[in-house]
Amino acid sequence: MKVAFVVQRYGQEVMGGSELHCRLLAERLADRGYDCTVYTTTARDYVTWTNVYPAGETILNGVVIRRYPVEKPREIVAFNKFSDWIFFHPHTREDELRWMEEQGPFSPALVEAVGAAEGEHDRFVFMTYLYYNTYWGLQAIRKPKILVPTAHDEPALHLGIMKEVFDRPAAFMFNTEAEKAMLGRYFSFAGKYQETVGVGTDIPENPKLTPFDAAYADLEPYLLYAGRIEPGKGCAELFEAFLRISPRLPELNLVLIGNLLMSLPAHPRIRYRGFVSAGEKDAAMARAAATVHPSRLESLCMAALESMAARTPILVQAATEPLKQHCLAGNGGLTYATAAEFGLAAELLVRDRRLRAILGRNGRDYVRRNYSWDRVLEKYDAVFAAM
Repeated sequence: MKVAFVVQRYGQEVMGGSELHCRLLAERLADRGYDCTVYTTTARDYVTWTNVYPAGETILNGVVIRRYPVEKPREIVAFNKFSDWIFFHPHTREDELRWMEEQGPFSPALVEAVGAAEGEHDRFVFMTYLYYNTYWGLQAIRKPKILVPTAHDEPALHLGIMKEVFDRPAAFMFNTEAEKAMLGRYFSFAGKYQETVGVGTDIPENPKLTPFDAAYADLEPYLLYAGRIEPGKGCAELFEAFLRISPRLPELNLVLIGNLLMSLPAHPRIRYRGFVSAGEKDAAMARAAATVHPSRLESLCMAALESMAARTPILVQAATEPLKQHCLAGNGGLTYATAAEFGLAAELLVRDRRLRAILGRNGRDYVRRNYSWDRVLEKYDAVFAAM
């Protein structure tokens, strides 16, 4: 079976949520015997959509990649100003279409190529609801198609044109039951194929020592944040909460790994390790007292699943329903709503080794039941067959 994916960015260096989700899924399906092709842009940066990769066809890990240039970069300051206006003021459909074009990545060539290739592929999978390539690409394909929304409740979701996005697919693959329930409040999925799938997570049964273990052993005890370090991910609130608890837990470090997109507080216990390899990330997660997930806007959070798979508890923002659901359904972590609650939960996790072990076992079992690769790929086999 020939499966086409449509996604805004794609590549070994692209580590965003839906983009990484797409790559991992396409590579696993290719290993399973599917003929996978990805239609994407030459952009690597989601802020400006600057063309970096060469246009044309390449192959990465058994997946064919067809890249098309972005015709104009996103002027992020002007775009944010326009977004603030359109989200909270009366406007027209033409205003929304202009917003979608400014949102980008503006690549009419990509959309045209997707439409022209309809006869080449048996199934089309569109990754994430939000971008230009999804809005116009869904219209370019007449045959039934699949949408993986990766949505959270944000102002863009309530634009009128989003009803068109959610009306066109024949099947929806949600990340969590919380995401599915949230979208069900705004859109009708009657008569359409629906499944809660997410993305697969490797589950290390017998973790081995790595060259990175000694470095992270020297930092223990620590909480770990893994991901983009920026205000939009809740990092400013995380730093504030950590600074409040630090006098009570002077031995505790906050370790950060990922792309640094904001300034850090000048504090000796806040340790930034940079953008690290997968092996180092695994070692950092395995040795952490807990991983912290402060974002209020998540549809799944792969880092939380990876942490639970490594038997490390998660500490999550309670306002984020998918993260809260991981804790409640899996009994693999704790939630907090305020800085004071963060401090109490962090102290409990750091000082109670037995609790950490119980939460760790529960979390691993939850991931195995719901987000193992075998389980995820079985669900994609089923949707492809059903269509």
